[in-house]
Amino acid sequence: MKKKDVIKSLIREFHYRPLPDFIPRAGLIPTDLDKIITVIGPRRSGKTFRLYQIATEVLKTHHKKSIIFLNLEDERLDLAVQDLDLIIQAYRELYPDQDLSQCTFFFDEIQNVTGWEKFIRRVYDTLSRRIFLTGSNAKMLSIEIATSLRGRSISYEILPLSFREYLTFKNITYDRYIPELQAQIYNALDEFIEYGGFPELVTIRDKEIKFKILQEYYQVMLFRDLIDHYAIKNIVALKYFLKRLMGSATKEVSVNRIFNDLKSADIKIGKNSLYAFFDYAESIFMVRTLTKFSFKLPIREFGERKVFVIDTGLLNALIYRFTADKGKAVEQIVYWELQRRSEQIFFIKNGFECDFVTMAADGSDPNAIQVCLDLRDGLTRKREIKGLVGACKKLDLGKGIIISFDENEEIIDQEIKIKVIPLPQFLCENRWVRR
Repeated sequence: MKKKDVIKSLIREFHYRPLPDFIPRAGLIPTDLDKIITVIGPRRSGKTFRLYQIATEVLKTHHKKSIIFLNLEDERLDLAVQDLDLIIQAYRELYPDQDLSQCTFFFDEIQNVTGWEKFIRRVYDTLSRRIFLTGSNAKMLSIEIATSLRGRSISYEILPLSFREYLTFKNITYDRYIPELQAQIYNALDEFIEYGGFPELVTIRDKEIKFKILQEYYQVMLFRDLIDHYAIKNIVALKYFLKRLMGSATKEVSVNRIFNDLKSADIKIGKNSLYAFFDYAESIFMVRTLTKFSFKLPIREFGERKVFVIDTGLLNALIYRFTADKGKAVEQIVYWELQRRSEQIFFIKNGFECDFVTMAADGSDPNAIQVCLDLRDGLTRKREIKGLVGACKKLDLGKGIIISFDENEEIIDQEIKIKVIPLPQFLCENRWVRR
């Protein structure tokens, strides 16, 4: 079948079939901005279904035939950049009377077509300003948007489910004042820690299948998004590097140390290649790094960094079970929740350590947050309070937060008011959301 006929078939399939069922995700993505809306995030995090959610909104005011929806990972499509105009030709031949300026374009996983940005810019400039894209490579998309689509595009990030969304997917109501719900909430939290927040896994009951699916996610990221996309030849070094990166979750990571370990194992790889691997892993949302706080910009930019893996379930399926160190799992979950809520996040380490400092983009509205599984052990309690108080004094704050697994307490130490709150309360209540 010719490429244009394949495109026609896919366009008609979308118009003929009902949209798949979906549970709406949190966060508003506007449909009427006259901007190219780019939805970015890791594979299997729900970007496609977010497009369906947007399409549902569009259908409130537009006919379904006015929507062009194509998944560029569909094996039936094998499009190069010079083939993209066939989409316009195919649609015009199917619907010669349709005004293209009233059409809405959805392109899922747009990065699969090298050079896509010129086509999208032409569609935006000459045909329609209702364009929605998804992609799984943040840095690649940002470079192309910055060069070719500057001023025309706005990006929104889709991560795996937050715990609040996870409860919604499991049809569990959050209310800390109803004792009967607490067991359900904490059972769900234990599952969330063990298996993570990728939407597909919520309804799967078999534990081994969950981990097999997560391992498959990793294989796709490894081979398609890293090895194939970046043409990486030293696969042995890459696999070892990623294993060390994931094993360093919630900790400071040293590329230099990994380089020396590879050298000792007689695996030849340049240090610059390892830094490139790190950059690639961040670009596909496998990991993200947290910068050490300093009032001096060079120290913030080039100082120590902690690494966080995109999902606790993915980490459990690949490296080890976080149940052996539940505190690190809680820290991971808090980090990603803060990513959803905060413009800037740092950690502080200066004779004391505070897990997170958040603030607005202009440096205003700082918050100091410590994460601890529990404060029952005296030494742990002393260490965690010391770190939080130190951060509060450094930032001239009169109060701070400790997030525990299930404790609720108020502490005053050196005139600093400390609120200890349970993890579900932090994750689910709007009062703990800065914006």
